[in-house]
Amino acid sequence: MTPMLISRPAVHVVPELVGEWCDSCGAAAKMTATFGTSGDLSFCGHHAKRYSDRIAATADKVVVEAGFDWRASAEV
Repeated sequence: MTPMLISRPAVHVVPELVGEWCDSCGAAAKMTATFGTSGDLSFCGHHAKRYSDRIAATADKVVVEAGFDWRASAEV
């Protein structure tokens, strides 16, 4: 059996996410995630951490505001 390689999303750090709001609660966004052709979602710090494992498993790209420590709690 050939081992399957799971790639994590590319993570980019930007100085500030201006004009981005959490799609779940409307608070200022600390990160945005791109999900292939499905589009982008923005997350406040609370929701980014709450859904970190799902985001890491499904996102193609993650953009994080500088100073916000985001990472998935478990290996995907």
